[in-house]
Amino acid sequence: MNKPGGGKIVELNHVSKAFDGDMVLDDISLDIHDDEFITLLGPSGCGKTTTLRIIGGFETADSGDVLFDGKKINDVPPHKRHINTVFQKYALFPHLNVYENVAFGLRIAKRPEDEIRKTVRAMLRTVNLKSFERRHIDSLSGGQQQRVAIARALVNKPRVLLLDEPLGALDLKLRKDMQKELKNMQRETGITFIYVTHDQEEALSMSDTVVVMADGKIQQIGTPEHIYNEPVNAFVADFIGESNILDGVMVEDYTVTFAGQTFRCEDAGFGKNEPVDVVVRPEDIDIVPVEQSMLTGEVTSVTFKGDYYEIIVDIDHFKWLIETTDRQSVGETIGISIDPYEIQVMKKSVYSGKYGDYSSFSDEMDTISDANAEQGK
Repeated sequence: MNKPGGGKIVELNHVSKAFDGDMVLDDISLDIHDDEFITLLGPSGCGKTTTLRIIGGFETADSGDVLFDGKKINDVPPHKRHINTVFQKYALFPHLNVYENVAFGLRIAKRPEDEIRKTVRAMLRTVNLKSFERRHIDSLSGGQQQRVAIARALVNKPRVLLLDEPLGALDLKLRKDMQKELKNMQRETGITFIYVTHDQEEALSMSDTVVVMADGKIQQIGTPEHIYNEPVNAFVADFIGESNILDGVMVEDYTVTFAGQTFRCEDAGFGKNEPVDVVVRPEDIDIVPVEQSMLTGEVTSVTFKGDYYEIIVDIDHFKWLIETTDRQSVGETIGISIDPYEIQVMKKSVYSGKYGDYSSFSDEMDTISDANAEQGK
């Protein structure tokens, strides 16, 4: 699951942390490898930033160990770890220009002036700010300020760079551009990046390894492709992309029933007639003539998304989300077909029954609309 070729650089062994009696991290263990871009992904309050702060030395675990190159560093202060951090608020020095902001750490380390000059200029080339040396910080855009913050963090050549939602303050287009730049920087420098975000698109597009977190626990670790295509429970399936999640029964190996029908699938190893959760991604559903279909239902909503249509189909009172390039009409009866390899079967978990039917979103929007109408009277 991890990037090949790199040995373990950071290890978390059974780490727990509570604030005011609330368990924020609950016995998590994680190996992070050299020259790896690893992302901690999850909703607010899941424990991802606390994990990052414990790795950086800004918080201390209540129990468990943090190892760096195999050595325990629980009590090592942040400035003595070979780790630097870039926060969402860049904390640049406004009275210093770009060059001096980047050079700051080298001056603290009392490096020779000639070395400082060569290193800073090389780093500014790395972050595409070659001609910005004498620019004042307050004259820079958000994306440029972020590059300065990253250059300042990288210039001392840390073994690990921690990034705590550094793109959160940027607009969508710039955020997408910076995603590519960050990945290129990581490849060029070979420094391990540990990235925190709640944005699943960021995690999937940049990472070698994604760590999905919820409720203070690690739910799944894997490559972006593995996390997306083989979610281990309903939370991961719902949080990573869109999913139709249904109750099912694993009749036997390679045979599952859901939505009132029996389907072939590619999963095995479950108990005979074991209750399961079944995931079908919206883009993996084919619309077919009713007479050729596995399931039929009525189209209740159609949304044009540019290069595809997002439609809601009511099949026996379960609202399916389907992504298709074929135009459909509200009120139309359609048939759907699902290939065996597009059906993902998961064991039941504490998250079962909480996700999957797309009527809840519509109902929520209706409630908001009704409330706004009441206020407008």
